Amino acid sequence: MNNGPLSHVAFGGGVSPLGVNLQAAINLNRYMNFRGVGNVFNYSVNNIKTNGLNLNGKLNFATAGASLDFYPFPNHGFRLSPGGLFYNQNAVNADVTVSGGTSFSLNGVTYYASSSDPIKGNGGLGLNARNPAFSMTAGWGNMIPRRGGHWSFPFEIGAAFVGAPSINMALTSGQACDAQGQNCVYVATDPSVQANLQAQLQKYKNDVSPFQYYPVVNFGAAYSFRLR
Repeated sequence: MNNGPLSHVAFGGGVSPLGVNLQAAINLNRYMNFRGVGNVFNYSVNNIKTNGLNLNGKLNFATAGASLDFYPFPNHGFRLSPGGLFYNQNAVNADVTVSGGTSFSLNGVTYYASSSDPIKGNGGLGLNARNPAFSMTAGWGNMIPRRGGHWSFPFEIGAAFVGAPSINMALTSGQACDAQGQNCVYVATDPSVQANLQAQLQKYKNDVSPFQYYPVVNFGAAYSFRLR
C-alpha cells in the first residue's frame, strides 16, 4: 500500500489492566505511527479486610496518553512504543468501618469498636503519583497494516511508570475500647489512636513503595482506512 506520511488513519478498541480503551493512530512514515489512547474503568469492591478494618469502595480508572509506535521491520508486526500518560486519575476510594464489638489493630495495638458507637472512616489509594508518567511497551500488530487490508488485532505488553501508590485513611467517628469494652476513646480525636493510625499508614506506604509502575497488557481490534 502507499504509506505516504499522514495517508492512513485507524481506530480501535481493546481491554487492559487500565480498563476498556479506545485508540486512534495515524502513520508518520513507513516505520512509525503516532497513537493516542484513552482508558476508563469503574468497579465496586466490597468486604475487603485489613487489620480488622472493613473496606467497601470503588475503583475509578481514567487515563489518556500517546505513544510513538516504531516498527523496525515494517512488513512484520513487531513494534516498540515509548510514550506517556498525560492524564491519570486512577484511584480507589473506600469507606472504612469496624462493627461494634469486633477488634481491629493499628501499629500492633489492638482495639475493640464500641458496641454502641462503631468505627467509621474513609480511605484512598492513588495510582497517579507521577503525572504525566513515562510508558514503554512492546507488541505485535500494526493498526495500519503495511501489507494492506483494513482490520488488525494488535497486542502489547509493558508498563507505565506512575510512581509509588499513595495511601490515606481517616477514622472520623466512633469509639475504640479495650477488650472488656471499657476505657473507650473517640478515634477521631484521641492522640494515641491517631498516632497509631499514622504509624500504620506509614507501614502500608513502605509495603507498596517498590511498586512504582503499572502493568500494561493490551489487546483488541482496529480498523484502518485511507485519508488521501
